[in-house]
Amino acid sequence: MRILHTMLRVGDLERSLNFYTDVLGMRLLRRHDYPEGKFTLAFVGYGDESDTTVLELTHNWGVEKYEPGNAYGHIAIEVADAYKACEEVKRLGGRVTREAGPMKHGTTVIAFVEDPDGYKIEFIQRKAA
Repeated sequence: MRILHTMLRVGDLERSLNFYTDVLGMRLLRRHDYPEGKFTLAFVGYGDESDTTVLELTHNWGVEKYEPGNAYGHIAIEVADAYKACEEVKRLGGRVTREAGPMKHGTTVIAFVEDPDGYKIEFIQRKAA
């Protein structure tokens, strides 16, 4: 068994696709409209679905906003340098909600950014070998 994808409902698919592809550097893997169901699915990721876990962005037509709720936590992405990753997100117009630095009570360098729908994404800096 393996995890295939995580699904996020998004209010503006184009805005979300721009964030995940232009700001976070993922690529659009596939996209399909379902007119009878009035929704669109778009899959984004850093690698092919056959090899890596990806994100499914679901846009229900006519719904502009969702509340993430209090059970959702975050998506974690490993980065080479969390400080540089935050600077790049800001340069590209993204929102950093916790600047890069050591985690509380630890030494791992982390940061948090937020997507256009308010979903949190944690950057975890790769440890030196």
